[in-house]
Order: sequence, then C-alpha cells, then structure tokens
Amino acid sequence: MECKQSENIKNCTCTAGCPNRGYCCECVAHHRELGQIPGCFFPKDAEATYNRSIEYFIKVMSK
Repeated sequence: MECKQSENIKNCTCTAGCPNRGYCCECVAHHRELGQIPGCFFPKDAEATYNRSIEYFIKVMSK
C-alpha cells in the first residue's frame, strides 16, 4: 500500500510537531507502542492538551 502523506496531512488535526504527521500508519504504530491514542482521534480541544492516554480518551469520548 502506498502512503498518501500529502493527502493525509490535509486532514491531520494533530497540532504537535510530530515527524509522523501525515504518515498515519507510522503514527498509529508509534502511539500504540507507547500505549497511547493518536491525537487525530481526539476532538480539537482535547487534542490540544497533548494528553494521548487511553484513560483520557475514554473520559473525553464518554461525555
């Protein structure tokens, strides 16, 4: 599968200066290794906290 980084980055909501920005497969793998959720899974206000924990994701999405 070819990565469509230029297309992905148009819709990427992550505000962190991440080198994986637009490389969704690498981003998901990186956060999974850390036991986290990628920023693009969070609503905009929650993403801005840079808290990528699974616990925070559940808290935010349970509201």
